[in-house]
Amino acid sequence: MGLSSLGIFHTVIGVTAIVVAIVSYLKYGKINLAETSGKIYALGTVITSLTALGISKHGGFNAGHVFSIFILIMVVVAYFLFSRKQAHKTLRYVENFLLSLSFFLSWVPTVNETFTRVPLGHPLAKSPTDPIIAQTLLVLLVLFIAGSVLQFLTQRKLNRTVKP
Repeated sequence: MGLSSLGIFHTVIGVTAIVVAIVSYLKYGKINLAETSGKIYALGTVITSLTALGISKHGGFNAGHVFSIFILIMVVVAYFLFSRKQAHKTLRYVENFLLSLSFFLSWVPTVNETFTRVPLGHPLAKSPTDPIIAQTLLVLLVLFIAGSVLQFLTQRKLNRTVKP
Protein backbone atom coordinates (compact mmCIF):
# COMPACT_ATOMS: atom_id res chain seq x y z
CA MET A 1 0.00 0.00 0.00
CA GLY A 2 2.98 2.29 0.48
CA LEU A 3 1.74 4.51 3.31
CA SER A 4 4.10 6.81 5.17
CA SER A 5 4.03 7.04 8.96
CA LEU A 6 1.92 10.20 8.60
CA GLY A 7 -0.35 8.35 6.17
CA ILE A 8 -0.84 5.47 8.60
CA PHE A 9 -1.60 7.87 11.49
CA HIS A 10 -3.98 9.85 9.24
CA THR A 11 -5.78 6.66 8.18
CA VAL A 12 -6.17 5.28 11.70
CA ILE A 13 -7.54 8.56 13.06
CA GLY A 14 -9.78 9.04 10.00
CA VAL A 15 -11.25 5.54 10.21
CA THR A 16 -11.86 6.05 13.93
CA ALA A 17 -13.70 9.31 13.21
CA ILE A 18 -15.87 7.62 10.58
CA VAL A 19 -16.71 4.70 12.89
CA VAL A 20 -17.71 6.94 15.83
CA ALA A 21 -19.78 9.11 13.46
CA ILE A 22 -21.69 6.03 12.32
CA VAL A 23 -22.20 5.04 15.97
CA SER A 24 -23.49 8.54 16.72
CA TYR A 25 -25.87 8.44 13.73
CA LEU A 26 -27.24 5.07 14.81
CA LYS A 27 -27.66 6.09 18.44
CA TYR A 28 -28.77 9.74 18.13
CA GLY A 29 -29.76 10.24 14.49
CA LYS A 30 -26.96 12.77 14.05
CA ILE A 31 -23.37 13.47 14.98
CA ASN A 32 -24.13 14.59 18.51
CA LEU A 33 -21.44 16.90 19.87
CA ALA A 34 -22.96 16.64 23.35
CA GLU A 35 -21.88 12.99 23.45
CA THR A 36 -18.46 11.34 23.49
CA SER A 37 -18.91 9.92 19.99
CA GLY A 38 -19.58 13.38 18.56
CA LYS A 39 -16.59 14.88 20.34
CA ILE A 40 -14.33 12.06 19.10
CA TYR A 41 -15.67 12.61 15.57
CA ALA A 42 -14.95 16.34 15.74
CA LEU A 43 -11.43 15.94 17.15
CA GLY A 44 -10.61 13.00 14.88
CA THR A 45 -11.85 14.85 11.81
CA VAL A 46 -9.85 17.97 12.69
CA ILE A 47 -6.69 15.85 13.12
CA THR A 48 -7.40 13.93 9.92
CA SER A 49 -7.99 17.14 7.96
CA LEU A 50 -4.79 18.70 9.25
CA THR A 51 -2.66 15.61 8.60
CA ALA A 52 -4.14 15.33 5.09
CA LEU A 53 -2.45 18.63 4.27
CA GLY A 54 0.92 16.91 4.73
CA ILE A 55 0.08 14.00 2.44
CA SER A 56 0.20 14.05 -1.34
CA LYS A 57 0.14 10.92 -3.49
CA HIS A 58 0.37 12.99 -6.66
CA GLY A 59 2.70 15.74 -5.45
CA GLY A 60 1.72 19.26 -4.47
CA PHE A 61 -1.54 20.86 -3.45
CA ASN A 62 -4.55 19.03 -4.90
CA ALA A 63 -8.32 18.51 -4.63
CA GLY A 64 -7.87 16.29 -1.55
CA HIS A 65 -6.26 19.20 0.25
CA VAL A 66 -9.18 21.46 -0.68
CA PHE A 67 -11.61 18.87 0.72
CA SER A 68 -9.59 18.77 3.92
CA ILE A 69 -9.73 22.53 4.35
CA PHE A 70 -13.51 22.62 3.70
CA ILE A 71 -14.10 19.74 6.12
CA LEU A 72 -11.93 21.39 8.76
CA ILE A 73 -13.85 24.67 8.46
CA MET A 74 -17.22 22.90 8.65
CA VAL A 75 -16.34 20.96 11.79
CA VAL A 76 -14.83 23.99 13.53
CA VAL A 77 -17.88 26.15 12.72
CA ALA A 78 -20.28 23.39 13.82
CA TYR A 79 -18.40 22.97 17.09
CA PHE A 80 -18.45 26.73 17.65
CA LEU A 81 -22.22 26.82 17.06
CA PHE A 82 -22.67 23.91 19.45
CA SER A 83 -20.50 25.27 22.23
CA ARG A 84 -21.33 28.98 22.08
CA LYS A 85 -24.82 29.27 20.65
CA GLN A 86 -26.86 26.65 22.55
CA ALA A 87 -29.83 28.97 23.10
CA HIS A 88 -30.35 29.48 19.35
CA LYS A 89 -32.52 26.53 18.32
CA THR A 90 -32.41 27.44 14.63
CA LEU A 91 -28.61 27.17 14.61
CA ARG A 92 -28.95 23.45 15.40
CA TYR A 93 -30.06 23.00 11.77
CA VAL A 94 -26.80 24.56 10.57
CA GLU A 95 -24.73 22.58 13.07
CA ASN A 96 -26.35 19.27 12.02
CA PHE A 97 -25.98 20.07 8.32
CA LEU A 98 -22.31 21.08 8.61
CA LEU A 99 -21.43 17.93 10.53
CA SER A 100 -23.34 15.73 8.07
CA LEU A 101 -21.77 17.47 5.08
CA SER A 102 -18.31 17.10 6.62
CA PHE A 103 -19.03 13.39 7.11
CA PHE A 104 -20.21 12.98 3.51
CA LEU A 105 -17.22 14.90 2.11
CA SER A 106 -14.89 12.72 4.20
CA TRP A 107 -16.11 9.76 2.18
CA VAL A 108 -14.95 11.23 -1.15
CA PRO A 109 -11.20 10.78 -0.55
CA THR A 110 -11.87 7.69 1.60
CA VAL A 111 -13.67 5.87 -1.20
CA ASN A 112 -11.17 7.09 -3.79
CA GLU A 113 -8.10 6.01 -1.80
CA THR A 114 -9.60 2.71 -0.65
CA PHE A 115 -10.93 1.65 -4.03
CA THR A 116 -7.67 2.49 -5.84
CA ARG A 117 -5.56 0.59 -3.25
CA VAL A 118 -7.61 -2.39 -2.02
CA PRO A 119 -7.30 -5.30 -2.47
CA LEU A 120 -3.55 -5.11 -2.79
CA GLY A 121 -2.36 -5.95 -6.29
CA HIS A 122 -5.88 -5.89 -7.77
CA PRO A 123 -7.66 -2.75 -6.55
CA LEU A 124 -11.38 -2.31 -7.14
CA ALA A 125 -10.73 0.82 -9.24
CA LYS A 126 -7.90 1.59 -11.62
CA SER A 127 -8.13 5.37 -11.17
CA PRO A 128 -10.20 8.05 -9.44
CA THR A 129 -12.37 8.28 -12.57
CA ASP A 130 -13.40 4.61 -12.41
CA PRO A 131 -17.21 4.19 -12.56
CA ILE A 132 -17.33 2.16 -9.32
CA ILE A 133 -16.08 5.21 -7.42
CA ALA A 134 -18.71 7.48 -8.97
CA GLN A 135 -21.47 4.92 -8.33
CA THR A 136 -20.43 4.49 -4.69
CA LEU A 137 -20.30 8.24 -4.14
CA LEU A 138 -23.73 8.60 -5.74
CA VAL A 139 -25.17 6.09 -3.23
CA LEU A 140 -23.50 8.01 -0.40
CA LEU A 141 -24.90 11.30 -1.77
CA VAL A 142 -28.43 9.88 -1.77
CA LEU A 143 -27.91 8.67 1.83
CA PHE A 144 -26.58 12.12 2.79
CA ILE A 145 -29.62 13.87 1.29
CA ALA A 146 -32.08 11.45 2.91
CA GLY A 147 -30.27 11.72 6.23
CA SER A 148 -30.21 15.51 6.06
CA VAL A 149 -33.96 15.65 5.44
CA LEU A 150 -34.57 13.27 8.35
CA GLN A 151 -32.31 15.36 10.61
CA PHE A 152 -34.13 18.53 9.59
CA LEU A 153 -37.51 17.00 10.43
CA THR A 154 -36.24 15.60 13.72
CA GLN A 155 -34.66 18.93 14.69
CA ARG A 156 -37.86 20.80 13.79
CA LYS A 157 -39.86 18.47 16.04
CA LEU A 158 -37.31 18.90 18.83
CA ASN A 159 -37.30 22.68 18.46
CA ARG A 160 -41.09 22.76 18.78
CA THR A 161 -41.03 20.73 22.01
CA VAL A 162 -38.15 22.56 23.72
CA LYS A 163 -38.97 25.94 25.21
CA PRO A 164 -36.55 28.81 24.47
